[in-house]
Amino acid sequence: MNPRSRPRVFLDSNVILAGLLSTWGLDKAILSLGAAQIVKLVIAEVIRREVERNLLIHAETLSREDSDRLLGDYDLFIQLSRPEIVPPPVPSEVRKHRSLIRHLADVPILLSALSSDPEWFITHNTEHFTPHVARRTGLHIVTPRDLFSELVKTFTIGNWTRTNTECTESWV
Repeated sequence: MNPRSRPRVFLDSNVILAGLLSTWGLDKAILSLGAAQIVKLVIAEVIRREVERNLLIHAETLSREDSDRLLGDYDLFIQLSRPEIVPPPVPSEVRKHRSLIRHLADVPILLSALSSDPEWFITHNTEHFTPHVARRTGLHIVTPRDLFSELVKTFTIGNWTRTNTECTESWV
């Protein structure tokens, strides 16, 4: 399969961390879609560093066995999903586009997302990555729940097609 033929999903750090730290849920399901090569995961370098820093901090609070398991799970996630890592924007670009989003720390993330051209930008941080930011940038910014709601609207199983909330039989 051509890597560009897979939907590109840009992940915020909160989705990656929630997926790695939870036993199940939509965040973990998104990571699994990437590990299965169903979607192409895209991660900004600044997000990768933030995730690794936070995982190490969290690992220090765990037993040696649980810490090793968590860090091993992260390594396996990276190995299986082979995410595209987007380099950070240059400082002059961050200054130039400062007005796109209220929080300065989010500008490099937003610019990395824009440069990677994803179908979806997945985040739990809807206070910073607002509908207003989505309109200004043209990014499709959604939560994990929103992503799966959108996928269900076009999901097909066998002879049954699910559209919105109705199931209709399809005779193919």
